[in-house]
Amino acid sequence: MFKRLRIVLLTIAILVLTNVVSFAQCAMCRGSVESTVSAGETSMASNLNLGILYLFFAPYLLVGLIAYFWYKTSRKNVKKAKGIGSVAG
Repeated sequence: MFKRLRIVLLTIAILVLTNVVSFAQCAMCRGSVESTVSAGETSMASNLNLGILYLFFAPYLLVGLIAYFWYKTSRKNVKKAKGIGSVAG
């Protein structure tokens, strides 16, 4: 159980910390980034790319957490159903 959890967390950490060049910006964002980069400031461009990655991963993380808790709850319910059926009363 913990080995699988470590693998999942390590995979998520690698995906989050990987520096990926992103060209998926709207026209207004791209224009403002180009103007600030031409003025010599690069922090806005890197922060915008980080924001894009955050918005990309947030829904997948939320769906993954919901699926995980749903799976755990269904496993508990199956164990309860098997336990109740096997008890003689």
